[in-house]
Amino acid sequence: MISQLNHLVLFSPVFERTTLVQNPSSVSRKFQCFCSSRLTHHSKVSVIESAQSPNSPFANRVSRNARTEAQATLFDYLHCTRSFSFTDAEHISKNSPIFLQNLLSNIDTEKDVARSLTRFLRYNPINEFEPFFESLGLSPSELLSFLPRHLMYLSDDCVLTDNVHALYDYGIPRSNIGKMYKEAKEIFGYDYGVLALKLQAYENLGISKATVIKLVSYCPLLLVGGVNSDFVKVHEKLKRLGLGMDWIGGYASGNSTYNWDRMFDTMDFLDKVGYTEEQMCALFELNPALLLEGSGKNVYVLFGRLLKLGLEMNEVYSLFMQNPQVLSVKCMKNLLLAVDFLFEIGMGTEEMADIVANDMEFLSSSRFKRPKTVCKDLKVKRDGLLQMMKEDPHKVLTLASKSKGKNQLISPLPSKHLEKTSFLVRLGYIENSDEMMKALKKFRGRGDQLQERFDCLVQAGLDCNVVSNIIKQAPHVLNQSKEVIEMKISCLTTCLRYPLDSVVAFPAYLCYDMDRINLRFSMYAWLREKGAAKPMLSLSTLLACSDARFVKYYVDVHPEGPAMWESFKMQKS
Repeated sequence: MISQLNHLVLFSPVFERTTLVQNPSSVSRKFQCFCSSRLTHHSKVSVIESAQSPNSPFANRVSRNARTEAQATLFDYLHCTRSFSFTDAEHISKNSPIFLQNLLSNIDTEKDVARSLTRFLRYNPINEFEPFFESLGLSPSELLSFLPRHLMYLSDDCVLTDNVHALYDYGIPRSNIGKMYKEAKEIFGYDYGVLALKLQAYENLGISKATVIKLVSYCPLLLVGGVNSDFVKVHEKLKRLGLGMDWIGGYASGNSTYNWDRMFDTMDFLDKVGYTEEQMCALFELNPALLLEGSGKNVYVLFGRLLKLGLEMNEVYSLFMQNPQVLSVKCMKNLLLAVDFLFEIGMGTEEMADIVANDMEFLSSSRFKRPKTVCKDLKVKRDGLLQMMKEDPHKVLTLASKSKGKNQLISPLPSKHLEKTSFLVRLGYIENSDEMMKALKKFRGRGDQLQERFDCLVQAGLDCNVVSNIIKQAPHVLNQSKEVIEMKISCLTTCLRYPLDSVVAFPAYLCYDMDRINLRFSMYAWLREKGAAKPMLSLSTLLACSDARFVKYYVDVHPEGPAMWESFKMQKS
């Protein structure tokens, strides 16, 4: 790996562009269908062929009530007429807005929408793959290349639906499955049961299920072929460092791409240049971005630039340990641009090395103007600027900085703010980053209170990394007292007898008020005792729907349901 440094360009920083990439109850394994879909004609409603979109003038004329009625009608069509499971029909009808908009363009939305749309669907077959794929997160512009030829009904591709359900049943959000289909379509062609075995194979490595869910969602190629050998090497190396793959799972993001081979090479590179396992572990813990942003590529770039400036390896290591934030993408970019600035004004490598070693924190946290602009501001030529730099480099760099206010030392913060900041750092946020600033506004309470609420979830039985992920998805969970969180956990495990990890798939559960939770859980538990409801409906299905929909599907389904519902409401009042 060290030899790769010779190929680095001394004064041209390289950054890897990451592609931005954009939860659940058990569902029936197969769809039933009243008729075959092997038709040669095309559906009457198509996302591909229609020019309508939610931003079009037509979309703006459709009222919210009309869209709501259309969703309900599409749900009834899929569930009652096409025999989709309740969960599938509900998800598709609620998460295919553009298909629904095109559907509405075929009727008069000023009249009875439900009746008109029901009549339209009775005589005009739809291509079920279109709303299905859209509900999985694929955009309409992407659908054309994925729609199967000569098929309209999902029941005619049971292999696809079996594998989608296998992923969903395992805990992968449906909204992530579309991305997985784009990046690794072959995993949706596995025979029944194969995908579940592949997922289990990663758990057998000692990785938690929550981490497996995150990693295969972001890296679906892990499920192609056997267990990925490069992934296993990274996992084993991290375990030797005392971290493990669950550590990566706590920081993994759908906004990044992961190259396991490069990650391993990065760790191997650090090992060869003299890092001990203890030093490497400390470095990764202080700055997870080292591995996770660019899969470690930026390490080669930064090390190469600093070594070629003449800094010794032990000096570079010391600088990194003193300034761990320098390995974040933003800080590293600032530092490399600062080096470019020094080079452009004509400084020698030895002088640049001294400036970098003495002012790394300042250089990595500041953005600099171009030398030409600085010369104009100071009314000097480039030679004059170089002389000023040699006499007082920090003064010139301060004048060259684009953001003067941010370059000064931050004044001491109140103790409450420091406690909260320390908590967020432990949660995985980078100190003084934009994400940290946003998070500080979302969390209410002192740092010790937030830690107490966090510990409450861990002590209940959730893995620390899982709790961190829950908090990042639903920050308001920690804005409740420890007692309220404990009540919600108790209600979940005692009233419904659900496992605690049910909240992993639907973290927002912990944000609903206790009245709603108690009322709906009581009704659902009663229905289960009467055999009128499935035994393990997802938390999102029970809590996220409106009162009217809940009453329709979970109260009115039993003759005694309405009376019991009113009784439960009286008990809560």
